[in-house]
Amino acid sequence: MNLPRRQFLHLAAGAAALSTISRVAWAQPYPTRPVRIIVGFPAGGTADITARLLGQWLSERLGQPFVVENRPGAGSNIATEAVVRAAPDGYTLLLAYTGNAINATLYDKLNYNFVGDIAPVASNRVALVMEVNPSLPAKTVAEFIANAKTNPGKISYGSGGVGTTSHLSAELLKMMAGVDILHVPYRGAAPALTDLIGGRVQMMFDPIASSIEYIRAGRLRPLAVTTRERSVALPDVPTVANFVPGYETSVWFGVGVAKGTPIEVIERLNKAINKARADPKMRVRLADLGGNALPGSPADFGKLIADEIEKWGKVVKFAGAKPG
Repeated sequence: MNLPRRQFLHLAAGAAALSTISRVAWAQPYPTRPVRIIVGFPAGGTADITARLLGQWLSERLGQPFVVENRPGAGSNIATEAVVRAAPDGYTLLLAYTGNAINATLYDKLNYNFVGDIAPVASNRVALVMEVNPSLPAKTVAEFIANAKTNPGKISYGSGGVGTTSHLSAELLKMMAGVDILHVPYRGAAPALTDLIGGRVQMMFDPIASSIEYIRAGRLRPLAVTTRERSVALPDVPTVANFVPGYETSVWFGVGVAKGTPIEVIERLNKAINKARADPKMRVRLADLGGNALPGSPADFGKLIADEIEKWGKVVKFAGAKPG
């Protein structure tokens, strides 16, 4: 159908105006409205605290609220899927973590492909501490391994559940040190930690921030930290690698966005997050959580994810782990 010339010109002018408005909107520096950070855990844990520290920093530097939204469940799969399905515009961020790499092998089928559907932005690493109830006669990792080999299957360790970092960190120790210790999974790290303090399990791998006050009070004995370097939070505690060469685990937290997000947005977020991790006050806050800054490019974080998927895939298969 042919439109009258006047109507055609009116519509054409409107389209041109919309195009101009669109270009102006995209030309405005990101962000121009509030941003959500989706966290796959309840409020109060290390992941949530990390997200809120980062959100506060980004809000102050980028001029828009970065609001944490907790969507716990299914090992962070619910939160991850929400970001995968979000518009790829940088206004819905995922607090990615080690479990996303573990889940790639742990689950036979997911509704998303983490590497294919999430674009990496930046990351941060948090050490775990290998700790025991003081009733266990082991003051070093070497003594723990010797005790475990003398008493196969009699030393139990707690975890936050099958497939969690606390579970697979112990399985990696079993694999590398050749020890037989008993896994006792819990519905979350908090009840596992409570039973460790009460002596109902003997050992646990736990993020430093969750355990450090119990360590300082003498209710738990730290044997080693799991990163390659000692932790600022526990400077006198050696690394597991001092006793088991090549051993290294951590909980890393990172920011991811839906694949297809403009590279300009990813680079702006990466730059801001790297500045946060270089800030002395932020570094102190991260150290209190047992964290080490990992400044780097989105490609660096992408390589970390690929390496972690390969590493944890081997441990999942060794342990025969299946999601609970």
